Amino acid sequence: MTEERPRKKKKRRKKHYLLRFILIVLIGVGLYFFLTSDFFAVEEIIVEDSSYYTAGQIIELAGAERGVNLFEADVKGMKARLLADPYIKSASVNRQLLDKLILSVEEREEKAAAPFGTGYVVIDENGMALRLTESAPALPLLEGMTISAAEPGEPLQTEENARLKGTLSLLEAMEEEDLYFKKVEVSNLLVRAYIYDNLFCVGEPEIILENMDGLQEVLYDLYIQGIERGTIYVGSDGYFSYSPSVDAE
Repeated sequence: MTEERPRKKKKRRKKHYLLRFILIVLIGVGLYFFLTSDFFAVEEIIVEDSSYYTAGQIIELAGAERGVNLFEADVKGMKARLLADPYIKSASVNRQLLDKLILSVEEREEKAAAPFGTGYVVIDENGMALRLTESAPALPLLEGMTISAAEPGEPLQTEENARLKGTLSLLEAMEEEDLYFKKVEVSNLLVRAYIYDNLFCVGEPEIILENMDGLQEVLYDLYIQGIERGTIYVGSDGYFSYSPSVDAE
C-alpha cells in the first residue's frame, strides 16, 4: 500500500489559488480599463424640469461636460454646485448607460419683490431671497417693510417677518383665485393690497385670505360698474365696506 504525499497536494492547491487570484486580478484590471474607456464617454446631457434657467444654463451651473467618462463624472460635485444656486430648490444628477447624464432640478419661483437699498430683492413664496436687481421686476411689489438682510439663497430678514409670511400666503391665494395685486403695503397691523393704482383693499392678511371668495365678488361688482378707484375694507365674518375715497392720497 503506497503512502499519500500531502505536501504535493498542498502545492497543487497553492498553485490553483494563485492562478485564480491572478485571473481575478486580470479580470478586475480589464473591467476597470473597459469602464474607464472612451466607450462610456458622455455624449448627451439631459436637463429635466427647468423653467427659470435654460438647459444650457443648468449644464453650466452643474459643470457637466461631454466627453468625460460616465463613471468618472463627479455627480456629487455637480449636485452640490446646482444646490448652491438660490433658484435651485432640489437637484439630482444620475448616470444612464451608456453615455448619458440626467440633471433633474426643482426651481424656486419668483413671487414678489421688495425695495432694498437702491434696488429690489426678489423673493419666492417662502420669503427666500433669490436675487438683487436695480430695476423693478414685473412682480407684486411689497412695500413698507424694514429689511435687515437680503442675501440671495437666505430667507429675507425683516422686522415684520410674521406679517411677511401672512402676506406671501395672501399672494399665493391670490393666484389660485385668479386675482392680481400689483402692490402690497405691509405694516405691523394691516396690509393695503392694490388691485389698480387707486383701488385697493385694506385688512389683516389672514382676514383677507379667509374672505378671498367674497373679495372676488366685490371686485367683480366694481368692475361691472367700471369703478377703478376707492378703498375696500375687509373685516372678519365676510364683512366688506367700500368707500370711493382713496385715503392714501
